[in-house]
Amino acid sequence: MQVAISILSISDDMKKIKEIDSLHPDYIHLDVMDGIFVENKIDFNHLTLTNPLDVHLMVQNVKKYVDIYAKMHPSYITFHLEAKKDTWSIIQYIKSKGIKAGIALNPQTPIERVKPYLKDIDMVLIMSVEPGKGGQTFIIEMKQKIEMLKKWKKDKNFTYIIEVDGGIHTDTAYLCKDADMLVVGSFITKHKNSKKALVSIREKIEKHV
Repeated sequence: MQVAISILSISDDMKKIKEIDSLHPDYIHLDVMDGIFVENKIDFNHLTLTNPLDVHLMVQNVKKYVDIYAKMHPSYITFHLEAKKDTWSIIQYIKSKGIKAGIALNPQTPIERVKPYLKDIDMVLIMSVEPGKGGQTFIIEMKQKIEMLKKWKKDKNFTYIIEVDGGIHTDTAYLCKDADMLVVGSFITKHKNSKKALVSIREKIEKHV
């Protein structure tokens, strides 16, 4: 299982961002917010990072932000199913940039809503907290969504990866054992020893996968 580190909680601390980048996680997770789809507003397009990027767009005007972040050559760009009705065209637009496309789902969104798109996307991002803020508590009911996505993936031989974002630390990582990638934020970025925190998450994952 892979680990992506979210730098949301240290967005204004360039020294800490560089430290996190030096840890060489599988991905750096960029939480982009427009102040419309979610209350907060944050951008990371000014950064130069050395690790593969996993961009999570919590925005209303998805194509605008795809254009902005495509210039950073991320591995993935994920947008929210709740943000747009032209979901098919957004998927194709992201892929036309040579970037893998993902769909994110808010906690209250039924998992069945993503089924029509599963054969065409590269990632499903399950939000295990409400989008827009860091440091929230993992919503345990999201475990059922993860399990369902894994079942559909196996039954249909789909190739998407399952990513989980929100409230993940050493005491909740086991709830995501059926996922392929975990987004870990403040547990690592706010830890007094971020390297040790990353190692502890990886060790916990290995015990349950």
